[in-house]
Amino acid sequence: MTASVEQVLARRMRAQRLSHPATDVTDLFGSVFALQAQDMPAARLAARARGVRSLDGPLVRTWAMRGTLHLLHEDDLWVVNLVGPTFIATGRRRRDQLGLTDELCERALPALREVLTEPLERAEVVRRLANVGIVLDPKSQAPAHLLAFAANSGVLCRGQDDTYRLLRIECEPRGVDELWRRYRRAYGPATPDDFATWSGLPRRLLKDLPEVTGEPAEPNGAVRMLGHFDPYLLGYRDRSSALAPEHAPLVQTGGGFLTPHVVVDGKVVAVWRRDGARIAVHSFGARPELAGEIAEEVADLGRFLQVDAALTWV
Repeated sequence: MTASVEQVLARRMRAQRLSHPATDVTDLFGSVFALQAQDMPAARLAARARGVRSLDGPLVRTWAMRGTLHLLHEDDLWVVNLVGPTFIATGRRRRDQLGLTDELCERALPALREVLTEPLERAEVVRRLANVGIVLDPKSQAPAHLLAFAANSGVLCRGQDDTYRLLRIECEPRGVDELWRRYRRAYGPATPDDFATWSGLPRRLLKDLPEVTGEPAEPNGAVRMLGHFDPYLLGYRDRSSALAPEHAPLVQTGGGFLTPHVVVDGKVVAVWRRDGARIAVHSFGARPELAGEIAEEVADLGRFLQVDAALTWV
């Protein structure tokens, strides 16, 4: 029997631990695999929406799917070696434009292992590299692209405090089939095209992958306030079942940026913004009976942010 849109969204909410909260960091990352983490406050909001109040634990922040920063459990660092070569290849043209030749990048890897004796901010990494013969213009994009190259090569990662540090990957190598299995658990129901969008891997590498239906689930009225870059919408190529096309411009504002939004049973029903303790919610016409549940979610968000949250409707 074909699942209804409501059932599909309920299954995705369950898979993402948005309707069935996780108990701790290990439980969360065992389900969702990774959290987008170019913005750490947003990553913490993503964890809160899934029942986890702290990101303390065996987590590593590094470049992974789509070549963007993610938080991963240390046991899942095998994904860096799997997806890294794709993003090294796609970034070569820009590196060449910045004077980062293949020869220079290869010399930089042992240099980074030499100078990263402790967690360092980017400016200090650049200064120490210059001392060992790898000279970069600190005002250009070259340092960022070289460090991303090193991260995709499995040499370094980025701490939650934005410092750079050496990375040691002690996981057995795994292939696309394993990443597909973990993606199915985190995002099913989904298609191979969704997987390609989420992972950033070329579609030609993803042959003979079946569609997946996800664990059975029914809508349970779950209301969640999601922040910038939340994984929920980022997991799919076609988001129209969760985000009505007429509302998409209010949420998807370009460059992969997602405005904070409110999800009810998997449907995006509003966007929100914070100004101090004030939480302003712009509803897309959510049912009036949901006002109480949204107010409760705002109150929980306030407790998490340690502010006396005041809800206003826009």
